[in-house]
Amino acid sequence: MRELAEDPPLTGDERVVPRRSNAPKHCGWCGRRLPEAGNVGRRRRYCGQSCRQRAYERRTALQRSGLPEDAVVLSDTEIAALQDRLFQLRCAAEDIVTAAQDGASAGELRELAAEIAASARDLEQLR
Repeated sequence: MRELAEDPPLTGDERVVPRRSNAPKHCGWCGRRLPEAGNVGRRRRYCGQSCRQRAYERRTALQRSGLPEDAVVLSDTEIAALQDRLFQLRCAAEDIVTAAQDGASAGELRELAAEIAASARDLEQLR
């Protein structure tokens, strides 16, 4: 009787694998950081229902258009905005090079580097 009460050994399919990744997870649509979740259940892919819906609409539009699934489609406005942000990032990098050649102080270089970091952070948010 005691043998029946004991749990049978787990097979490979039944084992619970804890989530080990401490890396922050981001929304699959807007890129916002997702809140930390517990170790149970499916991982979140989107920060909310609206992002989930936009991702669904994009997937279905891609299926209808025949474009590859990894294709990125941007409007003219989005491309122009992206080019402007890239230009700002390049100008900030050139400012650091010029300041270093002119013998700028370490504090001034730190401020310029902080500007580049902020520009790059803004550029990461494509949507």
